[in-house]
Amino acid sequence: MSLFDSLLFMLNEMSPYILLGFLIAGVMHAFIPQKTFARHLSGRGMKAVVKSALVGVPLPLCSCGVLPTAVAMRRNGASRAASTSFLIATPQTGVDSIAATWSLLGPAFAVVRPVAALATAVFGGVAVGKSEKMSDASTVACAMSDDDSRPQGFVNKCVAALKYGFIDLVGSIGGWLMAGLVIAALITVYVPSDFFEVLGKTPILSMIAVLVIAVPMYVCATGSIPIAMSLVMKGLSPGTALVLLMAGPAANFASFTLISREMGRKSAVIYLSSIILGSIIFGLMIDYLLPASWFAISDVHAACHGGKDFAVFSLLCSALLGSLLIYTFIKRFFTKSTIKTDMTKEYIVKGMNCPHCQASVAKAIGAVAGVENVDVNLSTGRAVVEGEHDAAAVVEAVKNAGFDIVI
Repeated sequence: MSLFDSLLFMLNEMSPYILLGFLIAGVMHAFIPQKTFARHLSGRGMKAVVKSALVGVPLPLCSCGVLPTAVAMRRNGASRAASTSFLIATPQTGVDSIAATWSLLGPAFAVVRPVAALATAVFGGVAVGKSEKMSDASTVACAMSDDDSRPQGFVNKCVAALKYGFIDLVGSIGGWLMAGLVIAALITVYVPSDFFEVLGKTPILSMIAVLVIAVPMYVCATGSIPIAMSLVMKGLSPGTALVLLMAGPAANFASFTLISREMGRKSAVIYLSSIILGSIIFGLMIDYLLPASWFAISDVHAACHGGKDFAVFSLLCSALLGSLLIYTFIKRFFTKSTIKTDMTKEYIVKGMNCPHCQASVAKAIGAVAGVENVDVNLSTGRAVVEGEHDAAAVVEAVKNAGFDIVI
């Protein structure tokens, strides 16, 4: 079994489900205004915490893309509890990753994963709520600007849905998806079958080891799936795979730093602890309480790994996904700014990891008085701003959006 065969197998298994998930995500983005989410998620109490978790589970936002949204929620009147619940639930899953989880890991994983995300988010939100001081209830809410730029009309919204799902979202997670596939293929092909034998016999040790690696790093919800599958096939427990699927996308240093700044160190510690504790609890439940047959990687997977007889439909989906990945790569790294005037200033924005972040930064800068045009380059972090504007106002606007910026 070659590295190419392993890559092709996993890509063919995932591509139809990923494309379906992208389509659903695009429809949600185009037809459900952001202000609708903000209005329903802004609130306090247990109801707001549960609602934030329920809405966050299907949303296709990565951990970096969810940060500006959560900051906006918080400044629109949401409590720390509701904002934390949203921050925990959203990056762990999404319609695209749930579909891809079903394709590679089976229906049991696809069901348990969002349930675990929901339960962990509610627990974390309630814990933050318990720690909130009474004075926080008097926090003044900041109204979100109602400048929804979505196109009007059914046809235009359909076009916007396709663009967001198959261009913006592919650009957002495409790199992480391919990285996950390559890592999984390398593990499958080159790591000996008995390499994880010791850890495999003691699931709690393997879970701790995965947490040590997963918490500091960043991996998107979809990109973590093939890595989890390859680890299970090499002997690690299904519960350990779930720990990776939960902690990898939801926890990283960037999220912890921003939450500390926006909601306080105590909320950030509870946020991280909830993810770690929740992933271990659900991982142990899978390994010791639920039937092992539910989480066994299908024998069909192993059989197909060495073969090249893939269904035509899967091959077409893989070709389409590959073409979209290539297009978004070219668009991201080779599109140059067209702003060339004497009234320009360049800023370096730190913390952008996806088009969601890029759009949030561009929107924040564009709202500053005097700004006539703005070009934000996701790959370099450079924001070129045209017009007679106050640099301090730009810095403040970007920081309010949840990012760091230097001139």
